[in-house]
Amino acid sequence: MAMTDATVARNRKARFEYEILDTVEAGLVLAGPEVKSVRAGKVNLQEGYATIERGEAFLHDVHISPYDAANRWNVDSTRKRKLLLGKDEIRDLGRRVAEKGLTLVPLDVHFRKGFAKVTLGVARGKGHSDKRETIRRREMEREAARETGRRR
Repeated sequence: MAMTDATVARNRKARFEYEILDTVEAGLVLAGPEVKSVRAGKVNLQEGYATIERGEAFLHDVHISPYDAANRWNVDSTRKRKLLLGKDEIRDLGRRVAEKGLTLVPLDVHFRKGFAKVTLGVARGKGHSDKRETIRRREMEREAARETGRRR
């Protein structure tokens, strides 16, 4: 069986709510039963965010459903999970997040060579007018695609 990069969960709302300035891939430290749940796609990234605390990176409020067959070995579904990043990456992210209005948002969870990874986005929150502009642009692209489809 070949190892492929399989995206398990995607935070679709993140690109609408935030302007993504940069992305970083980090390893995700999981307990045994959590890996099975992640492989089954039982991950919700909607409310998730990452922080830098005392030189370490952590992922908060990402919901990984308990694995049914693990019963007593299951852990808290929204616990704080450690992220695996290099020392320099953590330092750089810490500096950037300290800037006004920037945060770390999980964009997707995937497997690479059998290891669970999370793609973090260094993001700035959008205001209402920015969100309206995004909706307007999406509608225009959809309308243009419809017109080209009709002409064929």
